[in-house]
This record gives sequence, structure tokens and C-alpha cells, in this order.
Amino acid sequence: MLDVEKVVLRFPDMVLEFDLHVDAGECVALIGPSGAGKSTLLALIAGFEKPDGGCIRIAGQDVTDWPAERRPVTTVFQENNLFAHLDVTANTGLGIHPGLKLDNDDREKVSRALEKVGLAGLGSRLPASLSGGQRQRVALARALVRRRPILLLDEPFAALGPALRREMLALLDALRRTENLTTLLVSHHPQDAIFGAERTAFVSDGRILAIDDTQCLFSGTDHPELADYLGDAEL
Repeated sequence: MLDVEKVVLRFPDMVLEFDLHVDAGECVALIGPSGAGKSTLLALIAGFEKPDGGCIRIAGQDVTDWPAERRPVTTVFQENNLFAHLDVTANTGLGIHPGLKLDNDDREKVSRALEKVGLAGLGSRLPASLSGGQRQRVALARALVRRRPILLLDEPFAALGPALRREMLALLDALRRTENLTTLLVSHHPQDAIFGAERTAFVSDGRILAIDDTQCLFSGTDHPELADYLGDAEL
């Protein structure tokens, strides 16, 4: 479904080079130290960054030179990017049309998406009246109405406490399976990967140094950089 083949991006102080394959409907977590290149990898896939070499394929089609708006990709960030003056329904509807020119079918799609993320009946609320978890649910609903097969999540639950983060990961897992979303999840929390991803990739110094079944990756001893990164973290 998603293939990142020898994709290179050069910075003055660092060269990033990625190879990655993700099957349709699969969830792969990306973990690693800050500045390792995890978010940049998502930006390359989404089209926010242009590589200096290599190829990005989605469903077999080369999208390397496609602008971000043409790619079948949706990105959810840690900052949920909700507009404070728009209610939940309108913030969700932006995923369909940036000018909110929605017909009855579109409004029904918004209503169904809000129901799927557990926000039925809250469409008239403003973001300021929502909890952090509810605001991220709106961001997920907006991603759903875009109907893009690839979902990229850049630490979307980092600001949430452990219990709420796990609740959101359970919601994400259910949505991924129901909607058949191919998902990449960036997180600094190994527990997020264990709970929500079939495979996990360890990113360091601009490269994927290891990728494996999540449980196998964390239980192995073949990657000293990964061991140093995890330290005494409880898994």
C-alpha cells in the first residue's frame, strides 16, 4: 500500500534516508529520540517536504512529485488545529470543504463521523468547551470525512494523561480496522506502540535502524541504540 524507497532528504547538518513498506490497513508505530526524523518522514509521505531523491508510492502509484493536496493522505498533529470560533460540526466539515460549502450528504457524513468518535450530540460545542481528548476526537472525525486511505499521526495524544491516551489509542485502533486505514503513528511512548501497532520502527539519526513485530522489537537485544533509547522504561 505505502512504499518509501530510498527516499533522501538533505539538511546542512544531517542526511535522512528512509526505506519503509506498510501494508494496507496496517498500523506501524515510529519511535525514536527527538530530532531523529520521525516527523520529517511523515512530512515526506504527506507531501509537505520534497525529497532530494528516491520514490514514494501509494497503492503502486508514484506520488513523489504530487502536491500535498492531491495525495490520498490525512495528517493529525499534536496540536489539533481546531478553529476556536467554529463549532465541532464546522471544524469537522472543514475536512470535506475548506469553505464549508456542505450539502445534505456532506452534513450527514459529518454527523456519522462525530458518532464514530463518540461526539454525537456535541456538534454545536466550541473547542474551548471541550476536553483535550474531545478536541482530538474532533481532529479524528475531520480525518475520517476526508476519506483518505492513509492516516499519519504525529504524536496526537502526547499532551494527554496515560489513561486518556490509552482510551484514544483504543478508539484509533477501532477506527483503523473499521475504515481500513493504513496508519503511521509517531510517539515517544513505547506503550503506545505496544497497545496500538502491529509493527514498530525505531528511527535514529535520520534512518530506520530496526523494524519488526512490536513485541519482538521490544523484547529483542540486537539493537544497542534501541536499548539505550528505552533505558529502564516499563514495557
